[in-house]
Parts: sequence; C-alpha cells; structure tokens
Amino acid sequence: MPKSGSLRSEDASNGAILRCLPQDTLRWGVGVVDAVLGDLADAGLERPMIFTVEPLLFSTTRVILPQLHDVSGVHSDFPPHAPDTAIERALDRCIRAGARSIIAYGGGSVLDAAKAVSHFHWLRHGHHLPIVALPTTLSGSEFSHYFGVTETSGVRPFKRSYAERATVPKIVLMDPSLLVHTPRALLLSSAIKGLDHAIEGMRQVDVDHPHAIMAAAGANKFFDVLERWPSDLETDEAVQRGAIRLDDLLQLQLAAWQCYFYPASVVYGLSHRIGHILGGTFGFPHSVTSCITLAPVIRSCEARYGSKLQLFNAPGEANPGLALAARIERLVSCLGLPNRLRSFDIGLSALPEIADLLRTNYKREVADLGEDADRKLDTLLRSVW
Repeated sequence: MPKSGSLRSEDASNGAILRCLPQDTLRWGVGVVDAVLGDLADAGLERPMIFTVEPLLFSTTRVILPQLHDVSGVHSDFPPHAPDTAIERALDRCIRAGARSIIAYGGGSVLDAAKAVSHFHWLRHGHHLPIVALPTTLSGSEFSHYFGVTETSGVRPFKRSYAERATVPKIVLMDPSLLVHTPRALLLSSAIKGLDHAIEGMRQVDVDHPHAIMAAAGANKFFDVLERWPSDLETDEAVQRGAIRLDDLLQLQLAAWQCYFYPASVVYGLSHRIGHILGGTFGFPHSVTSCITLAPVIRSCEARYGSKLQLFNAPGEANPGLALAARIERLVSCLGLPNRLRSFDIGLSALPEIADLLRTNYKREVADLGEDADRKLDTLLRSVW
C-alpha cells in the first residue's frame, strides 16, 4: 500500500490502470425511457424478456410494454439476493420463450438476476443475452459487471460473487420518472450503497485515479440532495408536494453513476463484504447493509485509506476518515434509516458465524483492519450490532 500522503495510484512504479467495460449507450433525463425503448430492435436488442418484480408489474404493463415490440414475456419471480433456484427458473423461462435479450426493470436484485441469467445462458448456449437496464434504485448494479448469486444447497446460504465483463448492461436509461414510485426507505438506503461504492472504491487507487475524481463528484451530489431530503414523506408524495423535484432524482441517478463510474478498476472492501454475508446468508435487504456498515468500517479501516478520504471532505480537514464517518452516520440517522444489526431479527450469537465467514472468504478485506485484525473484526461487528 502506498504511503497515506502519496498522490499517485497504487503500484505507481508499474503505472496506473484504468479498466473500462463494454457498455454501448447510457442516456439520462426526463422521458428517455419513452424515447429509447421503441427503437431497441434497431440497436440489435430483439425479442426481450422483461425481468421485474411484483410491485412493478402495473407500471410494466402501463409504461414499459406499450413501447416495445415482439416481447418474449415478463418474468417477476425474483426474490432478494438472486438465489440460484430463481436464476435457474428465469434462465429456463428465457430459453423456452426464445428470448434474445433482457430488459431489467427494477433494483439491484433484478439487475443481478439479469446478469446471472446472461452469464449462465452463455455457459449453456455459447452466447450472452444483452441487457437493457431501467434502474429504480441507486445501488448502481446497472453500471457494473459484478453480480452475486446466493447458493442455497449448503448448510447455510452463501452469496457468491461473480465478475463477468460481457454481462454489463449494453444500454442504461436513467430517467427520474423511474424513481418516483420507489419506496422512500429503499431509495434512500440504496443511495448510501452508492456512497459505499465511491468510498471503498478508493481502497486500491489514489487521488489521481479517474475513479477518485468521479467518485468525489458523485458523493458531493449525493450529500447535496440527501442532506435536504424531507422527513417522513414517501418519494411520490415528496415529488407531488414539490419538496423534491424530478431534477433532484436525476441528480441522485447521476451521483450513483459517478460513484460507480469505473467498477472494473476498483476492488471493494470490508463494508461490501459484510453486506454480502448479511444479505446472502442472513437475508438482510441489500440496500440497508451499507447504512449499518459503511461508517464503522471507515472508522475501523482509517489507516488503510489514509489521507485519500480527504477527497470527500472540506479542504483542510485534519481527520478525513473520522469526519467522513461522522457525516455518513448523521445522514443515515437524519434519513431515519436503520444503523444497527439489532434493528433486524439477528442476535449477538450470530456474530461469530459472520466473523468466521469473513475470515474464510475475505481474508484480504479483513486485513484492512491492520495489526491484530482478528480481534478488531470482532470489535467492529459488536459495534454494528
């Protein structure tokens, strides 16, 4: 690891690295869904299968389907965390229907499922199913080639991570109208997940890397909108009352993109890894895990990041990691989001199992805690309970 005061990307002696993903088109603004969906065939995306979830079926029928031609079907059986059994059902449905592409309309679980199905379709038939993403949350899966599949055949479920470049969505449509009916808690907690991408993305790069530049801009957008978010109002009501504008929602979408602009160039840390275990093994909602873990992990791994976190603070901040953690904790509290494991149905007795899964599967991320990492991991987990 470079010295904390360094201004060069990690392993600068071998040169910095920027890895890009094969996305074709990203469009943003009010009305882009209506403008683009009708022309998908011209972009080579034919006979789409629509992946969505039950709460979005009405808008799928009213908003999405009228814009499309030669749809192979609508599939909405997607439990959280993309269990392998659900992926197999969705893959079989696509094969039987002759689907040649996927429109993923929903949040992270739908996007993960679409990428997983595309990947396993390639394994079975030799080609991927290209994906069009219509994201309804801010967790950013639409920008990346990462996805998780929860393996259910073991004694305990485990969320396995994949990185498959060819599964990144070919087209992403960021239309603020897609967020209007997203429940408040889901929308806002997914924004904290977006911040997690920005901050933990600094783990193996330094302040000259393009990720750092884009992530700082995205984090600033997130803080600017979220720190003036109205209390108690659901998203649609806040828009109807004028407390939140469509442009505010668009700025959140752009923030999520900027925080996750170069996912192939970064490796995420302990907050993400704890989140995978909390979600895949213990059933926590994917978006809320960063609300619980991000600030404590920043504080516990401050030495790993050093002065790089100054990017996310006001100029001259003497303790950038501690200041950033405190700001995130205030934001989570003000938004009324959960910030402790005990907010859910999980007892102290589960902490040793979580720690064992982390030590077994994510040794490098646990090592970010520094000297005496095993003891510090136990202390960290107790602090978030």
